[in-house]
Amino acid sequence: MIKIGLIGCGDWGKNLLRNFANLPGCVLLSCCDENPKQMEKLCPNYPGVKFTRDPKEIIENPNLDAVVISTPPASHFELSKAAILADKDVFVEKPLVLKVEEGEELVGLAEKKKKILMVGHIMEYHAATLKLKEYIKNGELGKIYYLYSTRVNLGKVRDIENALWSFAPHDISMILFLLEKDPISVTATGECYLQKDKGVEDVVFLNMQFEDGIMAHVHVSWLDPHKERRLTVVGEKKMAVFDDSKSAEKIVIYDKGVNIKTDYSTYGEYLSLRFGDILIPQIESTEPLKVECQHFIDCVQNRKAPRSDGRDGLRVLKVLDVAQRSLKMGGSPVEIR
Repeated sequence: MIKIGLIGCGDWGKNLLRNFANLPGCVLLSCCDENPKQMEKLCPNYPGVKFTRDPKEIIENPNLDAVVISTPPASHFELSKAAILADKDVFVEKPLVLKVEEGEELVGLAEKKKKILMVGHIMEYHAATLKLKEYIKNGELGKIYYLYSTRVNLGKVRDIENALWSFAPHDISMILFLLEKDPISVTATGECYLQKDKGVEDVVFLNMQFEDGIMAHVHVSWLDPHKERRLTVVGEKKMAVFDDSKSAEKIVIYDKGVNIKTDYSTYGEYLSLRFGDILIPQIESTEPLKVECQHFIDCVQNRKAPRSDGRDGLRVLKVLDVAQRSLKMGGSPVEIR
C-alpha cells in the first residue's frame, strides 16, 4: 500500500485530495495547506487524514512513500527537490517549475535518485485525447496539416501567473502528446488589459512551428464571453474536433477535405472539395483526474516511468519559456534549442 502526503489543498488540490483518498492501492496519511480556513472545511470529510500547515512534516515523514504537490508554481521547485532528496516519489501539478534550468535539475535529480517524477498534465489522461491519438496514429486523419486549440472563459483572474502559464500547459502538453514531436520555434503575443501595472497578460495567442511543416495554434484567456475547451485537428483525409466543454459527443470526426488530382485539364478539376460522413465515437466517461492519479500510484508500485514524466514536463516547460520570451519581444519567433 503506497502511503501518500499531499501539499496544497486549494481549488485544485482538494480534487487531488478527493481522488487519492479514495483510490485503491494507496492511503492518504497527511495533507498540508497554509490556509487554516481551508483545512477546517476539509478536515471533517477526511477523519483519517492528518492536517498540518507545515510542508516539512510531510516531506520529512519517513512513513510516506510519495508526495503530491499542488501549490502555486513558484514553490514547485523547492518542494519537489526537497521531497526527492527525502527519498520520496513526486507528483507535481503543472507547470513542472517556472525555469528550464530548475526543471533540468529536478529531472536529473529524480533519475539519479531513481525516484518517480510525474507532472499533472491531465489532458494526456483524458479518454478523448487517447481516442484522438489513436485516430492520428492509425492514419485515420491522414497526414496532419495543423491543429488549433481554444481554452477561454470569463473566470478567475490570476495576479501572479499570466494566462499563458495558467492555461496553456494543458494544450501544449496535449498537442506534443498527440504529435509525439517538439516544435522548432514558437511565437506568442498577448496583452494585459486588467492588470497592466503588474504586467499579467489576460489573453495570449501562441503559435508552434514543427520541422515537418505542421503548425499548432493555442488561444488562452480568462477574459472572454465564452467558456470553451476545444481542439481541432486538420488532416489530409479527415478532420477532428475535441470539445471538452460538452458532456457528451466530445469528439466529432468529419470526413471533409480537398481532393487533389494529378490528371486534370482545367484548374477546376485539380482541386475538389469532399463532404463525407460525420462520425461521433463513444468516449469513456471516467474522470481524467482519477485516471491520472491511479497512473501515478501504478508507476510508484511498479517502478515505471509515468506517461507525463519529468522529461515530458520539461518539454512543455521549454515551450512555455520561449513563448514567454516571444511574448516580451512583441511576438518575435524564438527557436527551441
